[in-house]
Amino acid sequence: MKMLRKKRVLLLLFLSFVVLLFFNTNWMSWFYPIHYKEEINEQAEIYEVDPFLIAAIIRAESNFKPGKVSKKGALGIMQLMPDTATWAMEMVKLPEVSLDRIKYEVKPNIQLGTWYIAFLTKQFDGNRTLAIAAYNAGQGNVRSWMDKGLWDGQQETVKEIPIGETRHYVQRVLYYYEQYTDIYDEF
Repeated sequence: MKMLRKKRVLLLLFLSFVVLLFFNTNWMSWFYPIHYKEEINEQAEIYEVDPFLIAAIIRAESNFKPGKVSKKGALGIMQLMPDTATWAMEMVKLPEVSLDRIKYEVKPNIQLGTWYIAFLTKQFDGNRTLAIAAYNAGQGNVRSWMDKGLWDGQQETVKEIPIGETRHYVQRVLYYYEQYTDIYDEF
């Protein structure tokens, strides 16, 4: 009987602790963490991009794991294609940065990825949804879909994106963006 009472007390203490933890912390941040906040925030400020958007792209691309290489050859935490990274390095004037550094080092990868999403956002007149789609599929493909009337570029019509991979990518980025902006008060 004494043992049963001890177990009940321990269970009650444990449940009290869990409830207290649940109400006194931002527990959802455990499921949606943001790593490399300093690097993201610095580049987001420089290129005038919402840092939550950069975090959402990173989450969708690599889940904050540097050193990743996709099946198609995209590099690093923001999964930049080598040609795009090389072009972005020229545009941002980073001659000392190599593709190997882009693959493994967080800061230059975030810098180039943030510059690129800012570039795409300007190309699409501030339309974040089009910029996200172009980040995945390329701006030529996105413009082609628009010109052919296959997609109007609106967030409400993302399900009409003609390429499944890009459609799911845009949906994931927008989902993570929404989660981050709901969970975190500030970046």
